[in-house]
Amino acid sequence: MSRSDPVRALLGEALADPRWGWSVGAYGAGATLRREPPEVSCAPACGRPGFVAAGGALVLGDGSWVRPVAYETAFGDGWSHAVALCLPQDALAPAGPDRITEAGPDRAAIRPAARDRPLFDLGLAVPGIAVGLRPATAQARAALDAVRGRSCVAVWPALAELDGDAVVQVPCGRAEVRLAGASGFRFHLFARLLRLGRRHAATAPIPAGLVPVMHLHPPHPLGPAGFDRRHHDRFQAVLARFGDPDLVALKRAVWSGGEPAAPHRAGRAAVRVARAQARWLAQDGW
Repeated sequence: MSRSDPVRALLGEALADPRWGWSVGAYGAGATLRREPPEVSCAPACGRPGFVAAGGALVLGDGSWVRPVAYETAFGDGWSHAVALCLPQDALAPAGPDRITEAGPDRAAIRPAARDRPLFDLGLAVPGIAVGLRPATAQARAALDAVRGRSCVAVWPALAELDGDAVVQVPCGRAEVRLAGASGFRFHLFARLLRLGRRHAATAPIPAGLVPVMHLHPPHPLGPAGFDRRHHDRFQAVLARFGDPDLVALKRAVWSGGEPAAPHRAGRAAVRVARAQARWLAQDGW
C-alpha cells in the first residue's frame, strides 16, 4: 500500500487496534467489520495489509489516491465521528452492470480456499464500487443462477438468506463478510438509499469532488463506562490532521467561550458537537 507517512500511520493504527471499526462500500450498500473482543484475527495470506477473522476479512490495496476526511456529526445531545477514505470522483471506474451477473471464479478472494468459488455481481451500477455474493453451497449457487439478469433490489430479501459471503470491492481494498452476520461483521443493502443516488450522507461534510469508499470508525469516547478522555483526545488529533480546518477552528472557538457564527449546516453541527463535548470535558475536570 503506497501512501504518505501520515496516512499510512493512520491506516496502520486502525488495523492494529481491533477497537477501530471499518465500513466499505457505497451509500446504501456495504460491509461493516468490527473485531469485537474476544474476536481473534490474523494477517491475510496474500501479504497485503488487512485482517482475517471468523466473520469476515479485509485487505487494503493501492492507497496512493486516498484522501482521509475526518469529521463529526451531531445528533440529539451526542455526536458520532468517523474518517472517510475518499477518492477523486473523476478517478473512479465507470459503473458496472445494473443486473445480477456471474463474474466467474473469485480469484481475488482473501481466503485461498474460496478462490475457486463463483462470484456474482449484484449489479448495483455504482461507479468505482462492486458488490457481489459468493455462494458457499450448491443450493446458494442455484439460487443465484436463477436470478441472473434480474434487478438485485427486486430479489434481495431472498438473497440475504443465502449461505455465502458478501464481497465489496473498491479501488483501495476489498471486504468480505458472511451473509449470516457474525458478531460485528455485517452486510447491508438499503434499496431506499440506493435509489437516492447519493455518494454519502448529507450530514457528512465531504469536500466536493471526493467520494467516500471506506470509513474508519475509531473508538468513541462515550461508552458504558462513561466518558473516555483518551478516546476523545485521540480523535481530536485525527480531526486536526485530517478534518476541515474551518470546522476545527469553530469548535476551538466554542471551547474558548465564544459564540461563533455558523452560516452553514456543517458549521452548525460542529458548534453543537463542541458544546456537547464541552459538557463531558467539564465533568472530566477540563
